Amino acid sequence: MGELDGRVAIVTGAGRGIGEQVARKLADAGAHVVVSDRDGAEAEAVVGALATPGVAHVGDLTADGVCDALVQTAIDTYGKLDIVVNNAGYAWDGPIHKVTDEQYQAMLDIHTVVPFRVLRAAAPHLREPAKKEKAEGVEVFRKVVNVTSLSGVMGNAGQVAYASGKGAVVGLTRAVAKEWGGFKINVNCVAFGVIETRLTASIGTVGEVEAGSSGERITLGVPDVVRQNFGMAIPLGRPATAEEAARGVYVLCSPASDYIHGQVLNVSGGLSLGMAS
Repeated sequence: MGELDGRVAIVTGAGRGIGEQVARKLADAGAHVVVSDRDGAEAEAVVGALATPGVAHVGDLTADGVCDALVQTAIDTYGKLDIVVNNAGYAWDGPIHKVTDEQYQAMLDIHTVVPFRVLRAAAPHLREPAKKEKAEGVEVFRKVVNVTSLSGVMGNAGQVAYASGKGAVVGLTRAVAKEWGGFKINVNCVAFGVIETRLTASIGTVGEVEAGSSGERITLGVPDVVRQNFGMAIPLGRPATAEEAARGVYVLCSPASDYIHGQVLNVSGGLSLGMAS
């Protein structure tokens, strides 16, 4: 018996990296997972490897109607929704004097507007069952976990657009936590430091991603000189693996978080200790 047996979860950006590892952990605990990604082959591969039956939803979440369709996929397939993990995102960096309107808007769209739209679409499927349970005197906890970054909490030079999008999702998290607490829907945030994913790999080694409304291709990764300093900046001495990062998300999806609400959990190896708050 898993502690999430019978639960239904949505995980965005789950075709690889942290999202994939979150989907795997939820399924290992017994949940059915809707794997959301814009790459169909990657999403289907993750679904095929899950410990429980899951389903892929393929689409660009920033496009009109896709967030609603994602939630509807969960309802059509499983008839309910218990867990939402808003993880999808990427970085399009630059100092403020070089950031274009399109670049800034793209970071707001994926990191703030998409989680808002997903939660708006999910609202009736999370709230209405809770109203019935409350009337019956039954407590059933449901979970929302939004992914932010230390950049969004504390800022980071060269990431003004990314930090703005990630910072706004913290405000979204805390506002929705105040609205949904009475429904026993725990709403929390995970702030990641340096995690070994495509975003922090050596630049030029992991390909490109399509960004913004124009479909511009941007190269993923960071310069090697930056990567060489990771160990010195992180008290634990190294970046986290995607699997280690996913553990923090899993805790907030599990019964262990039933009395954790409206919080930002730093999963950073202590990196935030060296930054001014």
